[in-house]
This record gives sequence, C-alpha cells and structure tokens, in this order.
Amino acid sequence: MSQSYPIIGRSLVVLHVDDDPMNLRVVEEILGAFGHRSVKATSGAEALTRLQEQTFDVVLMDIHMPVMTGIETVARLRALPGPEHDIPVIALTADVVSRRPEEYRGLGFNDFIAKPILVSGLLEAIKRAAEPAPPPAGRISLAS
Repeated sequence: MSQSYPIIGRSLVVLHVDDDPMNLRVVEEILGAFGHRSVKATSGAEALTRLQEQTFDVVLMDIHMPVMTGIETVARLRALPGPEHDIPVIALTADVVSRRPEEYRGLGFNDFIAKPILVSGLLEAIKRAAEPAPPPAGRISLAS
C-alpha cells in the first residue's frame, strides 16, 4: 500500500527549533527525504537570532524548552518589526492535554502538530503554512 503525501511544489528552508537533538535529527531526515532543508536551532534565543539573519519559509517550534519556551519565542517573534514577524510558525509538542490546537493559534502560531510526529501530518502542516492563502471568494477586482 502506497502512502500519499502532499506536494508542496518547491524546496523549502525550514527553521526547526527544539532542545532535543534526536527530534532535530528525525525532522531533518524527514524534510530532507522530501527535498526540503532544515536549519536547526536549540533554543528560542538562537531561533530569534537565525530569523533575523536568514529567510525561512516555515518555522517548526517546540513548545517545552528551557529558558525560553516556544510560546515566549513566538510572542517575541511576533513583536519584531521586520519581515520575520509574519513567518508561519507551527507548534510541536507532546503535551496535547494543556492546550487545544485552537489555543496555539491564539498565541501566535499558525498550526499545531502533536508529537510523536507523523510524516503525513508534518508535511500537511508545512504545506498549509507555506502556500499563500487563496483570495476570498466573491472578491474579484476588474480594475482597468
């Protein structure tokens, strides 16, 4: 039986923020297998620095990290004045009890993935985050 994965249509550069080296490696392998490049950051502070130095298509953000949590990191990111302010950020956590996915969206995340990460779920979330939103229905402008 063949597994179907979403087609993103281009190679992406993904910032993956996690304090666990094994999680970083697993996601790097998954993304690499589908033609995407993973850049690693092991803390919120490192992620904020990388976001100001390099352009990324999507950020995968662990929630539970020491010193600065993923939630604190996203709050700081969203407060920045530069273009990195609007980058799509996907929350990653094994804690599916404390908050519902909608609550993460309310905290500044664009999407949510539960750990352990399923390949199909990861790729679907990245596809949703990386693709531009379609124009609202019924709002076609015929400017001359």
